[in-house]
Amino acid sequence: MEGAFRKIDIDAYDEDVLQEEELFDIDPRDPAQVLDDAKQRQSAVRSALARSDVVGALNIVLENAPYGPNVEEAKTVTLQTLLTILNTTKATEIPAVVKALSQDGQDTLMKYLYKGMAMPGWGDISGSVLLGWHEKLTEVAGTGCIVRTMTDRRTV
Repeated sequence: MEGAFRKIDIDAYDEDVLQEEELFDIDPRDPAQVLDDAKQRQSAVRSALARSDVVGALNIVLENAPYGPNVEEAKTVTLQTLLTILNTTKATEIPAVVKALSQDGQDTLMKYLYKGMAMPGWGDISGSVLLGWHEKLTEVAGTGCIVRTMTDRRTV
């Protein structure tokens, strides 16, 4: 009987329990529409990179990032697109690019950097590229960017 109390789900009896879907607004778009938007942004990023517009490419990929549980494929496409931008940017250009982003853009970029770091050996990204971007982003945006990223429930 000593351990039996641990098998009872007390949240089932509490009407004030906080559900995960109540913590943030889920993307109201259909998952197929979110995937189409991510693919359109991917082609727009390619054309921006062809014009050497790194800031424009980052703004395209960071705006309206896919959030929520049913858009995993769109999240993957967006991450691949962002990693392409990070890989093609010269290290000397990074501080100016980060300064040109809005605070929300910087926070979203930090989320993607952490997501990339959490996936070792994924895609064509190296840890040194992600750490270089993280260093420059923290220099520009400060530690508040890290705190906002860690406390935000919307994952990319």
